[in-house]
Amino acid sequence: MATAKKDTAVDVLKVTHSTLDFCVLGSTPIILNRMSEKVLRELLMPRGKKTASEKASSQKHIPLEEFRESPYTNRDEDGATLIQHLSSAFKGAIKAAALDMPGATKSQIGRLTWVNGERVDIYGVPELLMSVTRSADINKTPDVRTRAIVPQWAARVSVSFVTPLLREQGIANLLASAGIMSGVGDWRPGKGSGTYGQFELVSEDDERFSHIIKHGGRKAQEDAMASPNFYDQDTEDLFRWYEAEANRRGFKVVS
Repeated sequence: MATAKKDTAVDVLKVTHSTLDFCVLGSTPIILNRMSEKVLRELLMPRGKKTASEKASSQKHIPLEEFRESPYTNRDEDGATLIQHLSSAFKGAIKAAALDMPGATKSQIGRLTWVNGERVDIYGVPELLMSVTRSADINKTPDVRTRAIVPQWAARVSVSFVTPLLREQGIANLLASAGIMSGVGDWRPGKGSGTYGQFELVSEDDERFSHIIKHGGRKAQEDAMASPNFYDQDTEDLFRWYEAEANRRGFKVVS
């Protein structure tokens, strides 16, 4: 004999969202690594392998071009900074921090939080860094990469989150933890390979934060990208050798 179905009331929690604005101060230098136009074009329309003569008559690396193409940049001349970073990098750091924090999961935090805007303005004066990296091929082939590094940097990050499932203090704790355990940019702790891109949360009137905001804006960044200082002595030595060798081989060195 069939039994009658009972109607069961479903209570749905009413959710909304809230936003917190944070002042982020870099505690270790940030290495910027946007995919270059050269690589993007090769991915879009591959030209195939170069012949031996083509390799001999062209440069594999042009350090100054690589340096200038390594950060995301704001084309709006009225923008506060020239250098930017993807907002998704900070969200990724928050999600990664959730893996090691009790009471939250990476997927859950990914659904319940987001960093507002497509990009975050990065304040600070960039310098030129040349370093050995490993390619993604099976042999992990070594190569030399030239990128922009910002030794002292700061940013304002706006984080929205779903309430009442998450609370303000929890978001602050997650972002603060992300600054220590995850970081942003290349060679960050979240990748397990370095300690770059770490940050801390500070107040708006923090003297270190205020100094970088005041002296590391768009004008200072434009000047540094046009005529950069070297991050360390190894970089300067390698770049000077490249200049001399490129001139000896008859290549035009980008100024």
